Amino acid sequence: MTIYHIALSTDWKKAKDNTDFYQCESLQTEGFIHCSTREQIIPVANRFYKGMEGLILLNIDDDKVEAEIKYENLEGGDELFPHIYGTLNLDAVIMESEFTPEADGYFTL
Repeated sequence: MTIYHIALSTDWKKAKDNTDFYQCESLQTEGFIHCSTREQIIPVANRFYKGMEGLILLNIDDDKVEAEIKYENLEGGDELFPHIYGTLNLDAVIMESEFTPEADGYFTL
């Protein structure tokens, strides 16, 4: 199955240029990399990244991810989100695309 991660383009470029693994701030601060299912991408983007430029949407093959993936909701809701507990090996990323908001600041696919 494909899961998705919204990355800062600077973090993604740094990973591709210097390592075989991607990590972001949440891995250090929360212990995991936040991801979404396809249905969750837009609500997550509009809640946390509205109007933000310089983002990349990573399509990740969850069968290729070397770290543990847990589906959980840590905010107390019923909706489960995929979280990668460790660095993301770059060969698990099957597609990357610029993720730019519309003129009103909201994201669409």
